[in-house]
Amino acid sequence: MKKLIIAIAAAILAGLTSAVAQTYPSRAITIIVPFSAGGPSDAMARILGARMSSSLGQNIIIENITGAGGSIGVGRAVHSPPDGYTLSFGHLGTHVFNGAIYELQYDLLTDLEPVALLPSNPMIIVSKNAVPANDLKTLIAWLKENHGKVLVGTAGAGSGAHIAGVYFQNAIGTNFRFVPYRGTGPALNDLVGGQIDLIVDQTSNSIAQIRAGNIRAYAVADSKRVTSSPGIPTVDEAGLPGFHMTLWSGLWAPKGTRSDIIAKLNAAVVDALADSTVRTLFEGLGLEIPPRDKQTPEALRASQRAEIDKWWPIIKAANIKAQ
Repeated sequence: MKKLIIAIAAAILAGLTSAVAQTYPSRAITIIVPFSAGGPSDAMARILGARMSSSLGQNIIIENITGAGGSIGVGRAVHSPPDGYTLSFGHLGTHVFNGAIYELQYDLLTDLEPVALLPSNPMIIVSKNAVPANDLKTLIAWLKENHGKVLVGTAGAGSGAHIAGVYFQNAIGTNFRFVPYRGTGPALNDLVGGQIDLIVDQTSNSIAQIRAGNIRAYAVADSKRVTSSPGIPTVDEAGLPGFHMTLWSGLWAPKGTRSDIIAKLNAAVVDALADSTVRTLFEGLGLEIPPRDKQTPEALRASQRAEIDKWWPIIKAANIKAQ
């Protein structure tokens, strides 16, 4: 009789668990973007969230929580309940670089559950129009002539733009004066306005201003050209071979989030990335959508581990610290 009662209880519990799984999500989901509104991460999250909302049947709220290179926003997500209603959107900077730069109160690998690898975009070297250089080789010569004087915008210490800027100055053998902002959106505004000279930026952030003629593009930091803007050369073609850096993005949930919830969220991302409207919007931003077999939690985890192994030694050797 005791065994029968235990079996019945287990069956009831399994049924309740199944019912809970089937009702997720039953309310709005928040995606925390750890940068200011208007930047490339914010734009990607809003496009993605709008389409995911259709698949999941609930509103997706984008919450911008800035500060400390994105580590504050990521921390907020890490310490949220693992119920699938608060997610962490981030990229190479927030979910790789920050672990080597900040004394985080969380572990980037063990305190987050990967949901899906998202589109990526290569960094691109851009300047204000007043800079007296029309190609990369001439720009490099000008930067060397103005050693220590050139103002280069970043999204803060350890951000993708900052690491790319350090990588660039080391590659050409000069020094810049880095100007931190609370996101590359505000930095780009100042570049257009002429308050700073240069950004090694995400293509998706700069592409509209490049097309409008408000800033000048020199080269894409990749071995291949951006599909949506084939007129911009690669660094290999422009005279700085091997200067490659691509900012991939991802979506995570807090540690302990149930696997069935992760699966639902991943399916919503996969549906979004297959949508023709979403693909057109992302491609227009210069983003590269990962192949279907890479849009998995496992692929995101593998990318994150590989990039930690690559970049942490470089960051620590350069002694990049939080400001």
